[in-house]
Amino acid sequence: MTPVRNRALIVAPAVAVVGGLLAALIAPWPARLGDADSGDLGLAAEVRAVIDDPGGYRGLAVARIADGQVRVAGLGDRASGLTGGDPVRPDTPFEIGSIGKTLTGMLLADQIAAGQVDGDTTLAEALPGQEFADPAVGQITLAELASHRSGLPRLPTVGATATLTMTLGALRGTDPYAGLDVDRIRAALARARVGDGRGEVHYSNFGAALLGIALAEQAGSVGEADAGSYPALVERRLLDPLGMGDTGYALDGAEPPAGAATGSTAGGRTTDPWQGSGLAGAGIGLWSTAPDLARLVTALLDGSAPGADAAQPRFTADDDTRRIGYGWFTTTYDGRAITWHNGGTGGFRSYVGFDPATGDGVVVLGNTDKGVEPIGLALLGVASDSDAAGAGPLLIGVTVVLLLAAAVTPAATAFGGRRRWLPVTDRLKVIGSASTALLYLLIGYLAGAWHDVWAGWWAVAAGLAVGGVAVGVLRWRRLPVTGSGRPWLRWTGLVATVTVTAVALTLTLLLA
Repeated sequence: MTPVRNRALIVAPAVAVVGGLLAALIAPWPARLGDADSGDLGLAAEVRAVIDDPGGYRGLAVARIADGQVRVAGLGDRASGLTGGDPVRPDTPFEIGSIGKTLTGMLLADQIAAGQVDGDTTLAEALPGQEFADPAVGQITLAELASHRSGLPRLPTVGATATLTMTLGALRGTDPYAGLDVDRIRAALARARVGDGRGEVHYSNFGAALLGIALAEQAGSVGEADAGSYPALVERRLLDPLGMGDTGYALDGAEPPAGAATGSTAGGRTTDPWQGSGLAGAGIGLWSTAPDLARLVTALLDGSAPGADAAQPRFTADDDTRRIGYGWFTTTYDGRAITWHNGGTGGFRSYVGFDPATGDGVVVLGNTDKGVEPIGLALLGVASDSDAAGAGPLLIGVTVVLLLAAAVTPAATAFGGRRRWLPVTDRLKVIGSASTALLYLLIGYLAGAWHDVWAGWWAVAAGLAVGGVAVGVLRWRRLPVTGSGRPWLRWTGLVATVTVTAVALTLTLLLA
């Protein structure tokens, strides 16, 4: 009979190769920009020329404003999967996320011009009857909310259960803000406390959402129609005058606009729209098109937009190169001041930028979570070291560590006792290592930086993990159940590991 050690040297590599090939079929291969172009084909060619790596993109809608003219183009595919061949059109609706904060800032500037509020109006004044656990929160001004200087946290505190739901939603690609309506945001406001950073620019979705709620309340107090409805107020005061008929909100379970792009991660996993109506002022639930946003930029450049004064920089954000107005940022690149905002939801990225000095502007909308800011800046002729298209070194490092751990853990356990530096193994360790490796692979699959790390490494790690497990199976009959340690503690740890892995696997299957 062939010794187990010799069989392992034959079986393990074979199993690893087969496992790796099978894993490659389901690996998180990133989206890739499709070949279809529509609209202004010259602009489409310009866009493709400035994209260093099309991996991670699927479809783009772009508008370019120069010399008083607007050009628009669509590139790639509107959706993934079987419908992926449906091309993006120049007027395809995209979820634009935090670009909606600029509308909230413009709404503030417009109401100030109309004498309805003032920049120094406080939350306590704008929301009469609102309770505040921290009196300092009630003294936050509307201008502080619009410029992210309120000292409020980035997101509202909504309780442990809702926080867990938000975290899982972000991981699974579902809506992390589902159910966060105006009442829940106001309840969070009642509990909120001002942090140490008041007066400094610290980005706050919570603050922008509260600004929208406060402005809608104020509009109702002076007798405007649809009192208290922020989306209706934006439509009446901004979108209708600007002719932005293809821009609007889809909140609290409403269907996205007809023909809208489908969002996904860069790894190709489809995501749900974000729709919590209480965060509408922060840009949640807002959809638009490249032509509509080009109308917004054109009106800001010529000063005809309601609340156009919001784009004027008022406060220092980081240093002398970045300032902020009401919702709009202004960054100086080698002497050129670009006014801009970007947006990001579960499966979409967006960028709007313009140069008031030259009249140039750009809109870039994408239907994956790979950043589009470098495209917009390149089209504006701005050299930037922005890494917005990447996941960042921390996430890349975590992804690599997860893959290494998944590949090594089963093999180290299976060969345990064969070398002095490998601890003696047993059956519980074999099961635990297999479960742990699967957990690492699942976490990497769901959250890995797959537009920066080659997805083939996930398949390689999966193959090596399967090969290691195969060695453990070959040694199974010769191994004790629990070789060392307290049995009850070993069993408890194994049950915990298997349970966590089972939950992660269930989530992954639900995403399929």
